[in-house]
Amino acid sequence: NFKKTSWEEEIGKGEVGVVPDCFISCLFNRKRPDVIATTNWLAPVIWEGTYNRPVLENYYKRLNITIGLAVICVPGKFSNQSLTDFIQSANKHFLFGYSVVFYFLLDIFSTLPPIALGPLRTFKVFLMVKSDIGKDFYFIYMNNLFDYIITHIQYEVNFLFVMNADQVFKDDFGVETLGKSVAQLSAWWYFKDGDTFPYERRLKSAAFIPFEEGDFYYHSAIFGGTVEEVLNLIREYQKGAIQDIKNQLSSTYEHHLNKYLLIKKPTKLLSPEYNWDPSFRTPPQIKCVKIAWQSKNV
Repeated sequence: NFKKTSWEEEIGKGEVGVVPDCFISCLFNRKRPDVIATTNWLAPVIWEGTYNRPVLENYYKRLNITIGLAVICVPGKFSNQSLTDFIQSANKHFLFGYSVVFYFLLDIFSTLPPIALGPLRTFKVFLMVKSDIGKDFYFIYMNNLFDYIITHIQYEVNFLFVMNADQVFKDDFGVETLGKSVAQLSAWWYFKDGDTFPYERRLKSAAFIPFEEGDFYYHSAIFGGTVEEVLNLIREYQKGAIQDIKNQLSSTYEHHLNKYLLIKKPTKLLSPEYNWDPSFRTPPQIKCVKIAWQSKNV
């Protein structure tokens, strides 16, 4: 007896679960005059109090979607305990009530701690294959993730997030975060002037951004969206990283991520509430910390 609303009918014509731009204002950008709630390209910035979760839940519960979470375990930057904390907190708070698949890409299977997950949650472990091109961990990881998305993941999930393991979920990371291309604003740089953003400034790098350009500084700890968009990001990162290697340069994955998002604007931005460093003094704009960044582990 459920009758679709006009925006639900429109969604059904396109990608599963991606809310069309013409209906964004119905669900997001509720009044928060103390923060930027909409970008100049009209993408919502998700803060506590700016979205209508009951309406979103009402829609997504009918779609039978599955969300993937690929976990980046940087060697030397996390412990078994920190990975355990990440998994346990994600099991409790990451898209609770929805089907979720956790993907762990490890060079040694034995490094994965025991995992106990709740209903609708499962995990898969993939072995990482080293690259003949570059030695940077992120380059190797993204090459492997790209291959596993092509061969396995794209057939299993509707949305995919890629997250660093050195963070802990503190509150619900819900359906308000789903979108075609979802980027995380950096807690370190959101409240600072754009001229100070640590973009790649070397002209010869593929990640180069001039001083007069740039919208926000994005944190590489979280990126997500449709499987197609995640593949697009990784593909462009691979091209840029290989170009830098040929030019005998080395730029970080985060620099390439920021260059990609400058050119290909994200359709949804997660506020610093979704990745806050608890070692900072918490400003009044931060109403609810969704994820705490474990900077002491880095």
